Amino acid sequence: MKFGTKVIHAGIEPDSSSGAIMTPIFQTSTYVQDSPGVHKGYEYARTQNPTRGALEANLTSLENGADAICYASGLAAMDAVLKLLSPGDEVLSTNDLYGGSYRLMTKVYGKYGIKFKFIGLESAATIDEHITDKTKLIWLETPTNPMLNIVDIKGVVSRVPDHITVCVDNTFASPYLQNPLDLGADLVLHSATKYLGGHSDVIHGVVISKEQKMADQLRFFQNAAGAVPGPQDCFLILRGIKTLHLRVQRSCENARKIADFLEGHKAISKVYYPGFKNHPNHDIAAKQMKDFGGMVSFDLNNNSQENAYTLLSNTHLFSLAESLGGVESLIGHPASMTHASIPREDRLKVGLTDSLIRLSVGVEDADDLIADLDKAIHKIGH
Repeated sequence: MKFGTKVIHAGIEPDSSSGAIMTPIFQTSTYVQDSPGVHKGYEYARTQNPTRGALEANLTSLENGADAICYASGLAAMDAVLKLLSPGDEVLSTNDLYGGSYRLMTKVYGKYGIKFKFIGLESAATIDEHITDKTKLIWLETPTNPMLNIVDIKGVVSRVPDHITVCVDNTFASPYLQNPLDLGADLVLHSATKYLGGHSDVIHGVVISKEQKMADQLRFFQNAAGAVPGPQDCFLILRGIKTLHLRVQRSCENARKIADFLEGHKAISKVYYPGFKNHPNHDIAAKQMKDFGGMVSFDLNNNSQENAYTLLSNTHLFSLAESLGGVESLIGHPASMTHASIPREDRLKVGLTDSLIRLSVGVEDADDLIADLDKAIHKIGH
């Protein structure tokens, strides 16, 4: 099936008891057994739930994997991946990444003898000088959050020994734009809260594995730790996925227009958008992504945090809020919001200044969004 058909039909069957075309919400904690061990495939809802099972089958298909394992949030999904490690193991990660990911690595798993090194991967070859015999996991974001750096997934994978796991956080791209498993990655992760759900009404996460053996390990952690999503949450993600391709394509088209507007504005010093030909690794993005995404970041002249706050407080259609990937457009200040857990000196090293603003471009009319930004920018003067 083509992607636009997969989002609606892959892993989805009408309910056998009623013929309902929508997957039912199986709101139950347990299942009746005929006798001990004799049941219909379900024993306890932490371990299995039919609504969750349908979603996992759908997500497996969207990312062309062997199996998908769903969790209560994107960070819970990441937590399961980090549980594959042991004390003494080392992780190489992109140095521009979501603040919550950085926090989980350094403040939680760093306490248990796991070492994390954050490096720039504008060139895949950079990874050669950092891999050691203790390296067990490569953690990639591409496009990165919030600088929208592009990492060559296939290039990195080609330089990594087989015993090292490569996991790609694909939240910014979504399965519609990019499929890391097809490029050689072992695992792909999503905060399904974002583009997969698409309506800012559910917290959810998923890991899709290329190989069943690793998926079985993750499913064991899912059951053992219990960070599972409820059936209502799974239903909402299933519903959101049905329009994923339509929503993301519209966001991409709007983001392109907004990036062009910002690029020509005299109050803006820098626009970060992978669709620009002068964006670092634009050619890699064009090769490994279907389009350039719905995220745009930009910096103001003079790097003034005060001006950034003024702009952030004067948009109307762009809502000031954390998160991304919903149908409504959001505007945020990474330094004080999504990336506040990263030390300021580390943020500045990758260009994340105190005046950097991140946009999650929704599906509204692009002209209205541009007018909204233009009005807010005029509040700070030029």
